[in-house]
Amino acid sequence: MQLEKEIHQKQFRNEQQKSIVNILFTYNWLISRIKNFLKPYDITPQQFNVLRILKGQHPQPISTSAIRERMLDKMSDVSRIVDRLLEKQLIVRTPCPTDRRLVDVFISEQGLQLLSVIDMHIHQLDALLHNLSPDESRLLNELLDKIRD
Repeated sequence: MQLEKEIHQKQFRNEQQKSIVNILFTYNWLISRIKNFLKPYDITPQQFNVLRILKGQHPQPISTSAIRERMLDKMSDVSRIVDRLLEKQLIVRTPCPTDRRLVDVFISEQGLQLLSVIDMHIHQLDALLHNLSPDESRLLNELLDKIRD
């Protein structure tokens, strides 16, 4: 559906303004669907992001500051996310043996199992962009990268 119809706005200052509004609108549309996808697993998109980072690091530990650097949402409170994942027993947190000011974070076996279950259904997230061909997805990625250059 066209942006103009979705937000009931017919005019934009220029195409750049419309692009910005469209990116923001699409971001919120995607986040809403990602939250709904993750709801049955009782985790948030930020928690999912941290679990994926930890899985990629597995079996090596990673510090909370390194997690923050790798997160998609740089404004996330990593300490709070780690605390919640610890409560759910999806991660393990231990003091860093070389620097007592840091903590090492590992994904737990339970966290790996949860990601395995989610991975069986991850195609549902990919399907959010079913209207795009692989070439169109590649072009979209190039254009989004170009915006950030």
